[in-house]
Parts: sequence; C-alpha cells; structure tokens
Amino acid sequence: MVVRKGSLSGAAREIGVSPAYVTKRLQILEATLKTKLLHRTTRHIALTTDGERTYQWALDVLGKTDSFIEEFSDAGHTVRGSLNIACAFGLGPIFIAPAISALVTKYPKLDVRFEVFDRPIDLVADGFDIDLVQGEAPPMQHIAKRLASNIRVLCASPTYIEKFGMPQSLADLARHNCLVIRSRDHPFGVWTLKQGSCYETVKVRGMMSSNNGEAIFQWGLDGFGILLRSLWKVKDALDSGALVRVLPDFEQEAHVWAVYSTRLSTSAKLRVCVEFLAEYLSTRVPVSATHTDSV
Repeated sequence: MVVRKGSLSGAAREIGVSPAYVTKRLQILEATLKTKLLHRTTRHIALTTDGERTYQWALDVLGKTDSFIEEFSDAGHTVRGSLNIACAFGLGPIFIAPAISALVTKYPKLDVRFEVFDRPIDLVADGFDIDLVQGEAPPMQHIAKRLASNIRVLCASPTYIEKFGMPQSLADLARHNCLVIRSRDHPFGVWTLKQGSCYETVKVRGMMSSNNGEAIFQWGLDGFGILLRSLWKVKDALDSGALVRVLPDFEQEAHVWAVYSTRLSTSAKLRVCVEFLAEYLSTRVPVSATHTDSV
C-alpha cells in the first residue's frame, strides 16, 4: 500500500489508521528482515533493492492468496455490471474494440464503456476500472498485468533510404527526417531504444508529425521519413519489402499492459476482463507471447 500510494500518510489514509502506525509497522518489518526497505525523504519514497524484492514477493503471496479465496467464493463467479475501460490510441480500434465485442458476447450481463485517449489516465479521477497501455512496466505504485509482449522497431521505405542513405548509428537519426507520433507514453520527439541491455536516447525531428499511428505508417510507406512503430503493425510491410529495418539491432519495448487500482480477486468483472484480454491478445498480436507478469 505504501508503494502504491507513494507515501506513508497516503497508505495510512487508505486503510484508516494513523501515519505513526504505518511507520511503526514498517520499522518492525525492516527489523524482522534486517534490511532497509525504503529510501525516505519528506517528499518522496523509493524502494531499495531489498525493498523491491520484498514488494515483488508480497505481490506473489497476495496473488496466490487471492486465487485460493476465489476457488471458495461463490460471489467471485458472478460477472455483471458496468465496466469502464480506457485505452491508448494505437491499441483501441485495432485490437481492443474487437476484443470487447467478444467479451460482451461471452458475458452479456456486462455493460462496457470504452474510450481511447492520447493522454495519461488517472483511473480514479477519470472514473475507469482498467487502463490499457503500451510501453515498459508501469510505475510501481500501479497494479498491472502484462497482457502481451511487443516491441517497436525503426524502419523506412527503400525509396527514402536510397535518397537519404541508411543511418549507421542512433545519433545519425538526428540528421534524418523522422516521422514522430504524439504518444501519451513517450515524450514527443525523444526516442529511447535499447541495444541488448544498453539504452540510448536520441532527440529526433521531422517535417511531419501526428497523434495518429496510421498516418505515420502511411507517410513511412510514401517515403517521407523514418518511423518507430510496433512490429505487429509493420511486419507485413517489412515482409513484402515496402519497408526495411533501420538500425535493426535497436528496439523499443512496447508491451501491452492492463493497469487497474483494485485487486482482481475483489471484482469478478475486472478479473474476467483482464484474463479474457490476455488470452485474446495472445492469439492476435502477431509478435507477442503472453505473460502473467504483475507489478
């Protein structure tokens, strides 16, 4: 709770106790484990290395406890009511909208509200049960499940490469026309990619940008520049030769995550939705492999 709320006082308010009580319980836990779990200042807390290990272990224990309770809970098998789902722009129309059709067909007592956004979502303030996002692991204070693995890759049309040359390093991208998408999960014009276990960041620019991935994809096919898009989106174009990989040793993590504020064991509709989406995406995201990672 302290990690999710970002402060001792926030955790105390959530569970209805005093901050002193939470502090004391944390001190007892640290004394029992003989290690420091949190770096604390007046404005910020952060997990230590041992704290992160302890947090992941606790999540695993809670998850197994939830599964045990669900097996004996009749209420947990009732799937009905309203379900509010937010989604990143790129995912929504292509994968999630058809998935929701299949979900409601299977569970007709669900009433689903589905909205796509190009900005970050506050689950509580914006009134959503689930936020579906792409990228690296969400912040530690969130509850999340990885639904599918995915990467973004650099590519361009053969016409563009013939005219402007093939970049030889990530730094070379700064001298090329890059087709930049305005995404809610990355700073505009800043591309961070990894080569093996090493990460590099480059500032890019170009004469065309959009918050619509389809427009960026089409401009790439038309030879206007280098694009960074999900492999599932550009795979067919790469296979046909309409696009070619640029700097193929570099990639950007763009996993698909379900983020939610309530543990799955407390809501049958939430649990069913997350599990259904994981299964659905495992057969439809071409380059993904389904995982059950939770943070």
